[in-house]
Amino acid sequence: MTSQHVAAINFNGKWAYAKKRIQKLKAAGFIGERARRMNEPSILFLTRKAFILLRDEGILSAYPPLPLDSLEARGNVSDLTLRHELAVMDVKTQFHATLAKSSKFRLAGFTTWPMLNQFESPGGDHGSNVTIRPDGFIRIEKTEAGAATFAHHCFLELDRSTEKLDLLVNRAASYLEYYKSGGFAAKNGADSSDYRRYPFRVIMVFKTAERRNNTAERLLQCNPPILSLAWLTTFAEVTTDPLGAIWIQPRQYREATMDTRFDTEQRTTTFVYRHNPEREAFIESKIQKLRLLES
Repeated sequence: MTSQHVAAINFNGKWAYAKKRIQKLKAAGFIGERARRMNEPSILFLTRKAFILLRDEGILSAYPPLPLDSLEARGNVSDLTLRHELAVMDVKTQFHATLAKSSKFRLAGFTTWPMLNQFESPGGDHGSNVTIRPDGFIRIEKTEAGAATFAHHCFLELDRSTEKLDLLVNRAASYLEYYKSGGFAAKNGADSSDYRRYPFRVIMVFKTAERRNNTAERLLQCNPPILSLAWLTTFAEVTTDPLGAIWIQPRQYREATMDTRFDTEQRTTTFVYRHNPEREAFIESKIQKLRLLES
């Protein structure tokens, strides 16, 4: 994460306080900084000394066990992985900042450790399972008189257009299976047959509206189609106002295009990725976008 992420998440955006604490943690050897060019932001990571302290204090007991070498290696990821992880932190930061101003909701948790939220799903080769590792898991509580009355659960999938679209769509299908099989209910201590009491959303963030719309079309072609589990938006929108009317479901996409030349029902079931600025403009003008917490 960057020092700006630290300030937003841990110091309510107060940069001066964050800077002083970061300097102390660096001096004590708990935080390191990646090598960077003059125009690049400071990117911070936990050192081996920090992981040893966290382990000895029992802070890591709830996390999947990993050797210290593996934990330390997280500070030396590839540039591609780094850009993805920083984008995830940008989303997390905006959720923190937005919900800090809300009188109705509070952010009860936003974890970005994929192994902490991973699950197994059918769909691997030769009948094997595949492991789904979300980019994040979010718990938002609705509050009244300071007490939580309801919790919204969201898995985060952040797409930087570096994967084939089919891979992302297959992941969405895995989330649907995870819900219907009662896997998420069981993880929450309930019987798998009680899955309807444990709903969640998969919020999918894309670099462009074109990629978002192509994904919506592809989700509608799934068998069964994914209509409301997936909530789609762009990176620019979610890092501006994640609680605003920025989200679309495949259901809304289908309704917006029905009986038009963009109607997905009138096309072949073979999906073709489309570059169509006219379609993107049409969707933006016609689709009824949703708020994440008010529908």
